[in-house]
Amino acid sequence: MRSSSKNRPDILKLFLGTGFFSGLSPVAPGTAGSLAAIPFIYLLSLWGGVWALLGFLLVWIFISLVTAPAFEAYYGKDPAPFVADEWAGQTIPFLSVGFAGSLAEDIWILVLGFILFRIFDILKPLGIKTMERLPSGTGILADDLLAGLYALLLLKIIILLA
Repeated sequence: MRSSSKNRPDILKLFLGTGFFSGLSPVAPGTAGSLAAIPFIYLLSLWGGVWALLGFLLVWIFISLVTAPAFEAYYGKDPAPFVADEWAGQTIPFLSVGFAGSLAEDIWILVLGFILFRIFDILKPLGIKTMERLPSGTGILADDLLAGLYALLLLKIIILLA
């Protein structure tokens, strides 16, 4: 549900909150947003390792917390186009994954990390749904961070067993 245009997020908040407009996808905006983050995550990981990814995560946490209120004011609770939280959460599964530096070798980890995060984010098991109840932007973000943590744990187990 949208309210008046005077409450619409300004262009910078719209650009960032929608993950460079990836959240404006007419189909599965959360999935589109998560997918759009993957190339950035991979390239930053290759460039600067875990420190670059931690920086990226912190930036998207900040962006999410700053822009979420404008999105909620315009679109309502937990708005679909808002995917800054997905960008933050999608980063977490790759925090402790060492990539080989060859996309041909790394693609299975990227795909699996993406799928695991989306499963946890969509199904919201193991307390993830509870995190949504936190107030405003915190709740929007917290469930994605926990989904990312669960995806990280499962991805690490799969990598160790592979």
